[in-house]
Amino acid sequence: MNGSASGGFFVGWGTLSLINAGLAQAKGRGGLNWWLLSLLLGPVATLLIVAMDPLGRKSG
Repeated sequence: MNGSASGGFFVGWGTLSLINAGLAQAKGRGGLNWWLLSLLLGPVATLLIVAMDPLGRKSG
C-alpha cells in the first residue's frame, strides 16, 4: 500500500469521527467523548449512535 492510500484512510476515519461527534450531540450526548470513541471504533461507533435513543426523551 502506498502512502497516499493510507493517508486517505486516515482522513476518512477522522471525518467519520467528526460526523459521529455531531450525531452524538444531536442526540444529547457528549460530542467529545463520542469523538474519542469513534477514533477507536469508527463505523461501530456510528452504529451505536444511530441505534441509541436520544437522551431526555420522555416515554409515555
